[in-house]
Amino acid sequence: MAQALDINRWNLQCEFNNMDHCTDLNGVDRLIVRRGQPFTISLYLHSGNYQPGVSSLDCIAETGPQPSERYGTRASFGLSANIDTSCWSAAVTSPPGDMVTLSICSAPDAPIGRYTLTLGRSGRIEFILLFNPWCTGDSVFMEDKQSVDEYVLSQDGIIYRGSSKHPIPTPWNFGQFESGILDICLRILDMNPKCLKNPGKDYSGRRNPIYVSRVLSAMVNCNDDKGVLLGQWGGSYEGGVSPMFWRGSVEILRNWNTQACQPVRFGQCWVFAAVACSISRALGIPCRVVTNYLSAHDSNSDLVIERVINENGDLIQAKEMLWNFHCWVDSWMTRPDLKSGFNGWQASDPTPQEKSEGTYCCGPIPVRAIKEGELTFKYDAPFVFAEVNADVTTIMKRKDGSTSRVINTTAVGQKISTKSVGSDAREDITHLYKFPEGSDEEREAFKKANHQNKLLQLQENEGLHLTIKVTSDMRKGCDFDVFAVVANNTQSNKKCRLVFGSCAISYNGILGENCGFKDLLNVELSPGEERRVPLKLNYSKYGGLLKEDNLIRLAALLIDYSTRDAKLAVRNIVLDDPEIKVRILGEPKVNRKLAAEISMRNPLPEALESCCFSIEGANLTAGQVISERLGSSVAPGEDAKVKIYFTPTHSGLRKLVVDFDSTKLCHVKGYRNVIIGK
Repeated sequence: MAQALDINRWNLQCEFNNMDHCTDLNGVDRLIVRRGQPFTISLYLHSGNYQPGVSSLDCIAETGPQPSERYGTRASFGLSANIDTSCWSAAVTSPPGDMVTLSICSAPDAPIGRYTLTLGRSGRIEFILLFNPWCTGDSVFMEDKQSVDEYVLSQDGIIYRGSSKHPIPTPWNFGQFESGILDICLRILDMNPKCLKNPGKDYSGRRNPIYVSRVLSAMVNCNDDKGVLLGQWGGSYEGGVSPMFWRGSVEILRNWNTQACQPVRFGQCWVFAAVACSISRALGIPCRVVTNYLSAHDSNSDLVIERVINENGDLIQAKEMLWNFHCWVDSWMTRPDLKSGFNGWQASDPTPQEKSEGTYCCGPIPVRAIKEGELTFKYDAPFVFAEVNADVTTIMKRKDGSTSRVINTTAVGQKISTKSVGSDAREDITHLYKFPEGSDEEREAFKKANHQNKLLQLQENEGLHLTIKVTSDMRKGCDFDVFAVVANNTQSNKKCRLVFGSCAISYNGILGENCGFKDLLNVELSPGEERRVPLKLNYSKYGGLLKEDNLIRLAALLIDYSTRDAKLAVRNIVLDDPEIKVRILGEPKVNRKLAAEISMRNPLPEALESCCFSIEGANLTAGQVISERLGSSVAPGEDAKVKIYFTPTHSGLRKLVVDFDSTKLCHVKGYRNVIIGK
């Protein structure tokens, strides 16, 4: 007859198990394990010994407020001869005696979250279960170890902003293993409306990374729920801080948690994406932030962004936006809900733009489905397809009310970028989202997506050619020239009007004030002739008009008097902030106090007031932001310089993220990679 083990006490072997499950960076004071992978605990018996084939132990694993075997949130199992990694199982791995080494394994498709494990009549332990990208049976399994290190374990990274011609790497502290962050991520899942409405069903859904990533896409914004961030794209940041303020996700997540789940003010696309990435990595879903340059916001699904300009080239009507860049996330998982061939990277977008099934969320949609024009696939394929493939149509409206189409060379979906695996280099992943321009495959994808505008597109008439050229050195605080280049490729003389203007612009396409303007009524070109027309941009004019993004929109409009044809060239330029220099003083070792000597030269022709440097870094600054204010102003050409102390808590390669802020020069970012020795 089977004899139930009489358990007195237990040791969860947290340090050993957490290290074995790659969760030790969360701490080793509690048990955090991954799906489909055994963990080991020690049981100490009140009386009797463990006897193979005689001793028994009933185990019950439960998660959520309404555990049920039907929903997969409750599992009952006993002792087996060996561990079965395909389901919940337990096996004793020690010889007979009064101390029992028990190996336990969860199912590789078990719901993630907080668990209670009941062992017999007297044993009751708690642990957290996460997705497991190292387990072949898990739907987030990723074969390449270096990729898992980057997309799950890396606590910092690079997000690309700027422009397609000049991508600017911005450092970010994801901080998914900082103290308390995992608990906050689980609380975010618990606060989602689906869980509040039907917790049993929601907890069951947490077995599926498709479901979890869709919930996160809705919960990172607060438009329908008690989500993390409130977006703000213009006007005042009163009651919060500029999205440019943030250096990482940790402060945002902690603020949300301590403010009774009130949204943190404010975010924009890269902040929404970065926070989604932090939560996904914390839960074990491989994830990366992606930047799409010249990203379309197509709200009516016609794959066309229509813009109306006047005869001066000024934008006078644009119902839909063309973002200078837009960020979302790619998450790695299988798609058993779709036909085969669409596993791998899935795009989802937590920035609230359009509703999906009644909620502000977007995705996940296989990146390959976007590439191949499979717009019926779940979820939100038409919107993401438009972000990288929509057409920009420009109409010129004249004073007399007549209109004509303007030839415009703006191409949507350029230089789709993410940080490379294992280095800070930019990886161009455009080829994962789009076929080469003009290829047969591209044409097939457009046919499938019914992208009629692209299919009917006429070849550009090469008679008159118009481009905008800039110099390589365009720094904030400097005066510089930009050029409209007009070429006559016809056999006849041409007489044209050239309007060349500039204005401040925010990254999501909202136009600001004029920074410089030129209207040439008589540009004469002989056959084959090329002319460069300069436009000087002076800091005295643009300095007070620039938005936080340091972006200026250049637009040149060329009107051929003989044909009345118009051509438009548009180029957004980004002005470089000064470089922040970081020098580490002392030998970087765990638990040894270090100093960072940080400096930055004032590039402006005016003094900087209220200067402040702030630093943060995963396992470097104890999950805190450390700030140092300067006691005096910084004159033009002078260096702002501080020394900030911090104490690393873990060894390995870490990023120290730096932010400089002042009255005239706001939220300049920099970073320094630091290798911390043991």
